[in-house]
Amino acid sequence: MSSRISAAMWNQLFLVSARAGMSLQSQIRQMLVSAILDERLMRGAAVPSSRELAEGLGVARNTVVLAYQQLVDEGYLIARERRGYFVNGDILAPRVGTQPASARDARDGRNGHEGRDGKHAQEGRAETESAGTIAPLDPSTPDWEGRYVVRPSAQRNIVKPIDWQQYQYPFIYGQFDPTMFPTADWRECCHKALTVMEIRDWAPDMIARDDETLIQQIRTRVLPRRGVWADADQIVLTNGAQQALYLLADLLVGARTTVGVEDPGYPDARNIFAMRTPKLVGLPVDEHGLPVDERLSQCDYVYVTPSHQCPTTTTMPLAHREALLRRAEADDFVVIEDDYESENSYSDIPIPALKSLDRSDRVIYIGSLSKSFAPGLRLGYIVAPAALVNELRALRRLMIRHPSAFIQRSFSMFLALGHHDALLRRLADTYAKRAEVLSAALAAHMPEATFVRVKGGASCWVQGPSQLNANVLAARAKSRGILIEPGDVFFMGDDPPRNMFRLGFSSIRLEHIEAGVVALAEVMRETMAEATPAQR
Repeated sequence: MSSRISAAMWNQLFLVSARAGMSLQSQIRQMLVSAILDERLMRGAAVPSSRELAEGLGVARNTVVLAYQQLVDEGYLIARERRGYFVNGDILAPRVGTQPASARDARDGRNGHEGRDGKHAQEGRAETESAGTIAPLDPSTPDWEGRYVVRPSAQRNIVKPIDWQQYQYPFIYGQFDPTMFPTADWRECCHKALTVMEIRDWAPDMIARDDETLIQQIRTRVLPRRGVWADADQIVLTNGAQQALYLLADLLVGARTTVGVEDPGYPDARNIFAMRTPKLVGLPVDEHGLPVDERLSQCDYVYVTPSHQCPTTTTMPLAHREALLRRAEADDFVVIEDDYESENSYSDIPIPALKSLDRSDRVIYIGSLSKSFAPGLRLGYIVAPAALVNELRALRRLMIRHPSAFIQRSFSMFLALGHHDALLRRLADTYAKRAEVLSAALAAHMPEATFVRVKGGASCWVQGPSQLNANVLAARAKSRGILIEPGDVFFMGDDPPRNMFRLGFSSIRLEHIEAGVVALAEVMRETMAEATPAQR
């Protein structure tokens, strides 16, 4: 490997390192660190002078000098008086210099590097693949297919394109809206959490504890809005509501446990419970959400989304909530309330959470702090009896110990400074306007479909004509820049309805909604006109 890199290569490395929002100095540091750790630069090799690199990259010389100095401080470069800067060979000393043979063979096979017996190996693979199977690269490797206890990848899940932000009409649910993100407010809270005194407080391993300041904010600022009151020892933080469900399933659900789930309902909750027990009972929902009837009596636990039923968005009336709690006491089952969209209500008189009506500890309450803010933050919580929370903390310790203490402290400040309340008001106003435009557009341009009137949350449940296949519709719409979510994944059973789909509006611009519905309606009519009986 050459000890020098050409000026053209430096420019190429700099372009690769360029990232939006990153300063020139940071980009230069990242470029040099990558060149060193990827061994494009040999140990002891000289790097260009600050003047030479600055001229080559078209940046100020002082920017390069500051980047070099920080790399010297961090041990990547060595400064030699009157000679320049050199790669510190010790920075790579702990690294093992060769890849394992199996990794090399796998890589070479993928790249077409046949090696000594490559031709015969490729012929063998071709024969095996033509027979419908793929032979392992090495017969001594473990048979992973036979070792899996469960196969999560085989479950039906909601699928969203990674590049959804590149689509003009992203009618998908639960995604980040860059136009609504409170960048300055969140940055302020992160900066406050990075002061010396704050770092000393949150940086140590908290083991099974949570940030006391965030727990206090949840107790006094978040839960009271839902009519829920809890002590500090009745709250445990999680990496999103998703982990909350996983922890509860791990702790409470076994092979003989019967769990009732809404049908249609949240696929991830259904899949999490299904990994623990075969005794999953689908409870068909109606216009009021989960019906309260004798089917509940067979359950040990009932999972419910009463504020905005997933995916239909219906709200369970107060009388039904009280009836559900009475039946839970009479039939001795526990309710798991997922209040995932509790903060997104357009009503001036919000219905209290099921947990707020609970007088006998029959309700385990799951909430999210980050769904309406930024899903990537992954911050949720569980409210439950203190003894159960104690066990959940012990179980969480075995998994992750605790969610990021830095995120916890930053979010605590975000709540304490009033930023979260202000954000929720802006979101409610924005979502209400989007819901109104979406409803009007569906009524005007898609009269052959019916939909549930949106009263809160950030999605709309649509039922197309009976002959519509929403999966075919979604595929065709995607090719036109429209993203929707087929509804069959929300149903249990092997033959779910195919004519339903969900339209999310958390991340689509208001002025794009009607045009998107017009385009989708056109695709839907084309799809039904061209559908074969097998596709329907």
